[in-house]
Amino acid sequence: MGSRFPSHQLSNGLYVSGRPEQPKERTPTMSSTAMPYTGGDIKKSGELGKMFDIPTDGSKSRKSGPITGPPSRTGSFAGSASHSGPITNAAARASYSTSGPVTSAGFSSSSSVKKSNSGPLNKHGEPIKKSSGPQSGGVTPVTRQNSGPLAPVLPATGLITSGPVSSGPLNSSGAPRKVSGPLDSMGSVKVHGSSFAHNQAVTNLSQCEDYSFNKNIPKLILWAIILLFVMGFIAGGFILGAVHNAILLTVVVVLFAIVAALFTWNACWGRKAIIGFIAHYPDAELRTAKNGQFVKVSGVVTCGNVPLESSFQKVPRCVYTSTSLYEYRGWDTKAANPTHRRFTWGLRSSERHVVDFYISDFQSGLRALVKTGYGARVTPYVEESIVVDVNPLNKDLSPEFMRWLGERNLSSDDRVMRLKEGYIKEGSTVSVMGVVQRNDNVLMIVPPPEPLTTGCQWVKCILPASLEGIVLRCEDASKIDVIPV
Repeated sequence: MGSRFPSHQLSNGLYVSGRPEQPKERTPTMSSTAMPYTGGDIKKSGELGKMFDIPTDGSKSRKSGPITGPPSRTGSFAGSASHSGPITNAAARASYSTSGPVTSAGFSSSSSVKKSNSGPLNKHGEPIKKSSGPQSGGVTPVTRQNSGPLAPVLPATGLITSGPVSSGPLNSSGAPRKVSGPLDSMGSVKVHGSSFAHNQAVTNLSQCEDYSFNKNIPKLILWAIILLFVMGFIAGGFILGAVHNAILLTVVVVLFAIVAALFTWNACWGRKAIIGFIAHYPDAELRTAKNGQFVKVSGVVTCGNVPLESSFQKVPRCVYTSTSLYEYRGWDTKAANPTHRRFTWGLRSSERHVVDFYISDFQSGLRALVKTGYGARVTPYVEESIVVDVNPLNKDLSPEFMRWLGERNLSSDDRVMRLKEGYIKEGSTVSVMGVVQRNDNVLMIVPPPEPLTTGCQWVKCILPASLEGIVLRCEDASKIDVIPV
């Protein structure tokens, strides 16, 4: 029967319209390569060793072809293990050496193998061996997953850190791993008041670092002046009694009054004059500052590795804290210290601490590390504010203050006390005076080797004073807004 439409007969005898399909070329099946067990030796791993220019062991040849194994097992095959030890079963061993779908008598078509042949390498290019014990038998499902960071030393990140350099664990992205428990010196540790004395990163300042007029005058000069006036009074009195001439005695009295007034003026206004000297000292630009140059830098503070916490108000993330307890001495009350005079406020207890911190320069925007921790010499000029005023009538109204006294074994009795506290917290604006030091592109401000002399301020009748170490200047941080960082 003729027809205009072509038709053909199928293998089952049916006639269908259309021309017979052309036989398609069969896609060649991929055969996996059975690799011998390497035992963790990269020299026996073939192509992986060539990637690192490591000569491979050529004594063993590879044979391509289907993988034969024990009788087939149906069901899904999956596992989760990290193993580099010997596995005696051939089918399980094949799961470590194949890189594609396995089609053999050893596994059914529904079997799925999870594997990853990439893993960490040490600095010699050899894989790191991790084993949880030998495993045998084909029943135990095994999956090796060795992806992770390379073991060779990572390049420097350029971050500025203070204190001793120590190594720590890294996660898969190369950042420090977060672990529970006490942190080491590289972590950010908040230091409380009870552990200040035992932390090497914290500099404990005494009251000697504060301004004192007597400290700025050499003892030899002071005693020489006293001796001259004693001799002048003796000579003036002798002349007055012998020849009834009071000129010499009058001159000595006038000179003594002038010197006494000058000393009193400096004792009262010397600290304020030094603060004015620091404020009028010109700011330097860190970008153009030379190594070893004495500079003054003003900028915003950022905490370092060890932030502080204020003693009484518990202000977090501070770089400097100061807590001072004063007592007023009346006629029949106890003295706060051996040099406490009557009808004055005397210092009974003082806690001042400072650590390394960063400062961002206003002039150039550069960030420098200020080395004030680890026992460095520091002269702080930080304003303190009155926190608590206590007298025998209202001491029970402040339980926090009584708790603070109890923690330091200080008795309250019936004393008139005043607690002042000052601090430099993160984001505050400060002025720092020190020496620039550049070390491997790390910009630091360190204490100067010699004290800084302010010189005589003749207009203000201020005698010269010396500033030792790094000078810190900050106003009362509780009354100014901080810049969030």
